[in-house]
This record gives sequence, structure tokens and C-alpha cells, in this order.
Amino acid sequence: MQNINFNFPAPVVDSSVEALRLEVRGFLADERRKGTFQPGPDCWCAGIDTEFTRKLGQKGWIGVTWPKEYGGRELTALHRYVITEELLVAGAPVHAHWIADRQSGPLILQSGTQAMKEGILPRIAAGTCYFALGLSEPGAGSDLAAVKTRAVPTEGGWRITGTKLWSSGAQVCEYMTVLARTSKVDEKHRHAGLTQFLVRLDAPGVTVRGIRDMSGVEHFNETNFDNVFVPEDAVLGAVGDGWKQITGELAMERSGPERFLSTFVALERAFSRMAAARENTHQQAVLGRLAARIRALRSMSLGVATLLQNGESPDVEAAIVKDIGTRFEQEIIEKLREFWPIMMAQGQGDELQHLLSESLLRQPSFTLRGGTNEILKGIIARGLGLR
Repeated sequence: MQNINFNFPAPVVDSSVEALRLEVRGFLADERRKGTFQPGPDCWCAGIDTEFTRKLGQKGWIGVTWPKEYGGRELTALHRYVITEELLVAGAPVHAHWIADRQSGPLILQSGTQAMKEGILPRIAAGTCYFALGLSEPGAGSDLAAVKTRAVPTEGGWRITGTKLWSSGAQVCEYMTVLARTSKVDEKHRHAGLTQFLVRLDAPGVTVRGIRDMSGVEHFNETNFDNVFVPEDAVLGAVGDGWKQITGELAMERSGPERFLSTFVALERAFSRMAAARENTHQQAVLGRLAARIRALRSMSLGVATLLQNGESPDVEAAIVKDIGTRFEQEIIEKLREFWPIMMAQGQGDELQHLLSESLLRQPSFTLRGGTNEILKGIIARGLGLR
């Protein structure tokens, strides 16, 4: 069996990183005092507030690692990490810019045209331009090589036809990065012939339909493309390089703190409740174990951020973080239910009860989005040389 050493290096954190953390934390505390947002679980996926995102853009906290000429601040991946971490812990409504900051912006930096970089990136950094992902499809969720959306060459560009599913936030987005098949399927080389396109969601032939989840929120969407024309310069990178590009993107998507902090806001309130009571040693032990596991997951996630900062592609390490992290953030709610039974009726209970009930409704999706845990286990097994 192939010997594999998973690598989660400890980052070197300078004083400017922690100074930025305190700045973000102070801003969020001030916004909470003003009542501009209500903390919520899964805030990076379900919490959409374009005005709040614009405030973050004005602070210079979106696209912080990007070149200054495109609206960035040329900071490190660790600076970006502490910003995202503080936003998640606060339960702030950050989904509007999340995909563009985490994934689509870096993709444009690496593979986009100069016009895309100059015209789009500064607006993302300002918090005024939002992106959705066009990856999963009906019948092709985690198996992205099975996508059926097609892009056919035409005069001056391409015609795209197909359906993308679970495109979170598409209802407020200006663009979608769409993975489409540009050549026939070769069963021996299923990953070949895929290309990514930048598609405007107000283009003729594009239809976005909201999908209501169990909590009553429509942040998921079904996006249909009916012979949608995109110009030649809408191709991201080279034709046929789509698979190579998305595997790099998924390392960023899967390893961040959002993969284990989606329900942290409920856990934090539980800690506050426990500290006030100081009488249940079993409860203290359970919450202590949860805190210890968060610490371990955070170290692993920071390790992946360090590898990305160094220009490496930690696909397997990212899969490990997401597999363990998403199961853990589900487990948080199951553990807390032992001490605070969840009342689902609207208007029942206090803030902790509200956070627990909202988390319970959202948690089934945690191990599905960004690649199901079954798929991730296959990636890990391949990294171990087991398949």
C-alpha cells in the first residue's frame, strides 16, 4: 500500500493577523448592538443580506488576498481566514459575497480574461457583485463528471443548454460559473471535455427558480439554461480544462472554517447558559469534548489554509476536513438536544431554542453540499492508495 503522510502544517501567525481579528470582532459586536442582524446558524449559506455585505466591502474585508489593482489588499490566506472565522462565529448574514470571495474571484484571477479581472473583481471586493456556482445537476450531484449541461460552439461564442441544481443564492447573483460539457463523453476519460463558463444570470434563456427548504427559506435554486448565448471570452481558462480547475476550487471550498462552524453560534449560546448554571458536570464534560474537537478541526483547517497559501493543492487534506467537520457540526446539535430539547413551534423558547431549531432544520444538508461524505471517503481512500 502506498504510504501517505497527511500534512496539516501549523501556520506562522504574525501580529497583524490577530489585530485584524480584533477589528472584525469589534465591528460585529457594534453591528449586533445596533440590531443590524440577528445571529443565525448556517449563515454562510442561508444568510443573505446585500447591505451587510456592502458594509464588509467598505471595510476592505472581501477579496483581501487579491492584488490591489483589482480591489484587494494583498494580505495572506490567514488574514482571510480570521475574517471568515469571526463572521461565522457571530452568525452574520454573509452568503451574498461568500462564493465570489472564496471561489469565483480566485478562479477569475487564475483563469479569467483581463476584462473580467478589471471589470468584476473590484465590484466583488466592494461587496456589490455576487456569484453562484453552476456545478451540481439533477442526476449529477457529487459525480460532476456526469454533468449533462452542454455548450455548443456557435458564431461568436457558445450556446449553453442544461439545468444546474442547488445553486445557493442565485436569486441575488449577477453571475454563475457554469461547468458544461464541450465534447462527447468518453467513458474511459470521463473528466475530459469539461469547460467552465462565466454566465450572466440576466441573459436571455436563463431562468432561476427558488427551492424552499425545511426551514422555509429559499436559498437553494434550480437554474435552467435554454440555448443561452455566451461570447467566446466567457470561457474561464482553456476549453477542456474544467475538471482541473474545479478540483483546485474544491480544495478551497471544502477546507474552510464554514465546514465545522455552521452551528457554532448555537454551541456558543449553550456555553453561556452552562457557565451561568455551573451545576451539571455531565453537561460540562459533553460541551468540553465538543470544544476540544473544534480546536482540533480548526488546527487541521488552518493547516490546509497554510498549504493553499504556499501554492500547494491539498485535495485529500481538504476532503478530510470536510468529512470530519460536517459530521461534527451535525453532531453538535444532537449533543445539545440532550440538555435543551428542541421546541419546533414558532415563537416558542428563547434565543438558544431558536438557534437549535433552525440548526436542526438545516443540518441534513451539511454532509451533502460541496461533495457528499461518501464521495469524500473515496477521495481519501484514493489518497491512501486503497483504490
